[in-house]
Amino acid sequence: MLDADGSETSPLIHVRTRPHGSLSWPAARDAARKTGAEGGSPTAEVPLPAALGAVLGADLVSAIDVPALDTAAMDGYAVAGKGPWSVLGRSLAGRGAPVARLRRGEAVEIATGAVVPDGTLAVLPYEEAEAAGTVVHGACAPGRHIRRRGETVPAGALAARRGAPVTPALLGLAAGLGLDTLPVTRPVVRVLITGDEIVHSGRPRPGAVRDAIGPVLPGLVAWAGGRCEEPRALPDGRAPLVSALAALPGDHVAAVGGSSSAGPADHLRAALAALGARIVVDGVACRPGHPQLLAVLPSGAVVVGLPGNPGAALAAALTLLVPVLCGRTGRRDPAHGGRRARLSAMTDPHPIDTRLLPVRVHGDLAVETESHGPADLRGAAAADALAVLPPTTRGTAADGTVELVAVPT
Repeated sequence: MLDADGSETSPLIHVRTRPHGSLSWPAARDAARKTGAEGGSPTAEVPLPAALGAVLGADLVSAIDVPALDTAAMDGYAVAGKGPWSVLGRSLAGRGAPVARLRRGEAVEIATGAVVPDGTLAVLPYEEAEAAGTVVHGACAPGRHIRRRGETVPAGALAARRGAPVTPALLGLAAGLGLDTLPVTRPVVRVLITGDEIVHSGRPRPGAVRDAIGPVLPGLVAWAGGRCEEPRALPDGRAPLVSALAALPGDHVAAVGGSSSAGPADHLRAALAALGARIVVDGVACRPGHPQLLAVLPSGAVVVGLPGNPGAALAAALTLLVPVLCGRTGRRDPAHGGRRARLSAMTDPHPIDTRLLPVRVHGDLAVETESHGPADLRGAAAADALAVLPPTTRGTAADGTVELVAVPT
């Protein structure tokens, strides 16, 4: 619900003032990453398929040379000395060569990846060779099309750094290094959805609201290298929140949907106070999403309070939750890649808040998608980024571009 100046309000109250000490959007994002970095996430050795999407928990150092021996980089002929060459046989990858060493004027037909015999000058590709019976002609430069031992990754080399996202390519790299497992870290997020009016399946009855925050978070968290537990529904009240947060392990993160505002049904601050939590962020000067919260429990567990409106919750999760997770693992924040674009239409900044506008990006042009306030996810569902419009023009570069915050698609 919006009040007269367009700010978000609880549906139970008419006026809500912004919490004292609201941080600017950039400052809140930085505080979230630093807070995440204060804690840690356990590192576990897991099979390669299970590592996909996690974050590398230790530097990956090669124990072997890749390739282990000099191999052919093309299909053709391994030749020694000047041609023409007499072909002595065929060498295939994974099989023994017909000769261990070539003498001048000798060659073996060879497949990509096969070990080249000692004495090989170069590999002459099929398309550059002329074969007549067992004799082959052609011209080649010394060392051409030979992949030398350790050329791809030498033994002892740093193949990937701690904090790198485990992508399909990194899994292939690890397999090529002879590994069956990887040390990875994957922060765990416990999702708590509050509200007596929230239902979690089917069509909501009159007066009820279907949970739209719980379904957003698993994909967003996985995109940041974490894992969501099954969302848990909590009734309104301080006691259920205190009980749920008190049971949170110190290396976990809690994402609390709803209850972060200042209405009579919002109990997160009281629950955090009862648990002796340290408040890091109490409100962020952004729209949508300014009633968001970041706190650290005495155990070290981090609590991120998200607004009850799903569009605002998404913006808040990108502002606080994703940076917290990236700080925990040391990985790059996938939402903030430094990309910029020009807005296709003039949009006025808010006097004091950073506006986060859902956009579709076409080259260097960002086109705003239709959205109807913080409760609406239609604009975000059609977007591939949020355009960052600061309260003044200082966020606009000389070329008229604004920062883009990526969203998982």
